[in-house]
Amino acid sequence: MKIPKFLSLFKRFKPYVRWFILALTFGFILHTLRVNWQQILTVRFSPHVFPKLITALGVTLLAHVWSGWVWYWIVRLLNAPVSTTWAVITYLKTNLGKYLPGNVWHFVGRVQFLRSSGAPIGVSIVGVILEPVLMAVAALALVVAILPSTFLQSLILIGILVLVHPRVLNPILSRLAKTKMKQTDFEGQPIIPKLSNYPVKPLIGEVIFVVLRGSGFLLCFLSLDVITIRDSWVILGAFSFAWLLGLVVPGAPGGLGVFEATALAVLTPQFPVEIVLGAVALYRLNSTLAEVLGAGLAFIDERWNLILARRSPEPTPSRGMISSQVTSTDA
Repeated sequence: MKIPKFLSLFKRFKPYVRWFILALTFGFILHTLRVNWQQILTVRFSPHVFPKLITALGVTLLAHVWSGWVWYWIVRLLNAPVSTTWAVITYLKTNLGKYLPGNVWHFVGRVQFLRSSGAPIGVSIVGVILEPVLMAVAALALVVAILPSTFLQSLILIGILVLVHPRVLNPILSRLAKTKMKQTDFEGQPIIPKLSNYPVKPLIGEVIFVVLRGSGFLLCFLSLDVITIRDSWVILGAFSFAWLLGLVVPGAPGGLGVFEATALAVLTPQFPVEIVLGAVALYRLNSTLAEVLGAGLAFIDERWNLILARRSPEPTPSRGMISSQVTSTDA
């Protein structure tokens, strides 16, 4: 079969593939619940459960705020004229858009924000696409780094880091940008910007983001069971892998279903299935609450800034300004 024909068939059946993936993952989760229902009923929360869950919520909220800051670094890398505050606020406000049908509305909202800030359409699209690419690389690097140390592991890790080099990354970004433009009906043929330097700072920022998200999952796990330091590394590695699949698998808005099914498949051989199910459910609730809280706080902060801007009086020249103007005139 020729490649163009295969691609046309894939595009034709892509919507059905998404529904198939969702049905498969939720079917696996429901089957696990049905088989282990009696064990799940025996789960008891550990002491001090509520402080741990509140801390998990705080850590996850911090992760989203931090991710907005990293996104600011990414768009500034492309010379987009934005400020830190408005980049973080926009990121948090648009975060819930990924749960809407189509899984592109957070992308559209951020592109529109960048365009309204004066960034060209090409810079806007690449600035949004580059973020999940770096997230995926960061999560994959964590998975490989947490595995038992071997020479092959080191080679794989080096290969992953090479993927982010501008010579390798720029063609990928160009292709992804063109695909996104077709999906969202952006018109024209914009100039796609290219990275000139290795994105060290944003990549490190995304690694910290995944670690923060994994820490929130760990705290949900700790609210149900006692785990050792070695167990923590295993759970963090499994989380990174499950979160990565939830990010890249099509048809999973916010990784819903894919993350849960992967975490169950990876962690149940080592931990009781009822504990893993409980931790996954608590994490999903914790993650959604953190995103809603982040979007709400961003909206309140934006409204408050607008109120302050309307109430502030017109700026009047100070004596220092008048003196400098007089001095300049005399000169």
